[in-house]
Amino acid sequence: MSYFDNIRTFVRVYELGSMSAAGRDLRISSAVTSSRISQLEDHLGVRLFQRTTRSLTPTEHGKSFYRGATEILEAVDSAEAQIINVTENLKGSLYVAAPLGVGRRLIAPQVPPFLAEYPDVSVRLRLSDRKVDLTTEGLDLAFFLGQPEDSNLRMRKIADVDRVLCASPDYIARRGKPADGDALISEKHDCLNLRFPGAAEFQWRLMTEDGPRRFAVKGRFECDDGDVLTDWALAGQGVVLKPVFEVSEHLRSGALVPVAEATPPEPIQMACLFTHRRRQDPKSRIFMEFVIDRIAGTFRPDAPVQLPR
Repeated sequence: MSYFDNIRTFVRVYELGSMSAAGRDLRISSAVTSSRISQLEDHLGVRLFQRTTRSLTPTEHGKSFYRGATEILEAVDSAEAQIINVTENLKGSLYVAAPLGVGRRLIAPQVPPFLAEYPDVSVRLRLSDRKVDLTTEGLDLAFFLGQPEDSNLRMRKIADVDRVLCASPDYIARRGKPADGDALISEKHDCLNLRFPGAAEFQWRLMTEDGPRRFAVKGRFECDDGDVLTDWALAGQGVVLKPVFEVSEHLRSGALVPVAEATPPEPIQMACLFTHRRRQDPKSRIFMEFVIDRIAGTFRPDAPVQLPR
């Protein structure tokens, strides 16, 4: 264990406000985390945190040391990154999360060429449409659609992604083609909802002449897997809201047809979250840039996956 390990541990405890959270983030036990802080305090001869059974508060010495510690680690990380970039000697495991549709169609195909270029790296890809917590789940990166809830994380925006409301020709033949969001509700259309246990009442945010508006849609079909919703829509079970790139093939073939076109869905942000606010593992940064470079063309205005006009 090095002095730098102790400093890194201190910084993560300071930023996360918890020994256990810092331990999960660094993939070490709470006991090791506490030991490193104690060793650092013994070395410095001061208390860095005031500890109680319910709280952990930095002392004035801790606040002062944090400012210097972050500058030291940023300088060390920058120097290491330069060496790693020159030698291309990336090693270790990357833990990456993404929504199912994004992960299957955009992220997973980039993993084999990345690993071919960096043979000493392993990628652990976790796909789920539920919200993930980078700290508690030990993740390095999380690709996502929407707005992040944790302001302590760093974010790299990738694109604003067009979305579409669509249904199968069979569903439209049976139930009619809704003109807008109001028709979805007044005509009691079956809306296919992406929802998780404990989630709030679902609403679709659509663009109207008066600006964005939330529509409290209803439906008997719910799932926490977006691809299942697409399958249900293809089977004629209802109207689905999807990123265009996820259903582009079905739109081109006519298996799905845009509906409620007078009030299209608001585009949704695609971005990538990092665990650390000030520093980033070079592997994480290089993987993120590798993926973004390869998928950016998906969201160009002239990209083939865009909704036909």
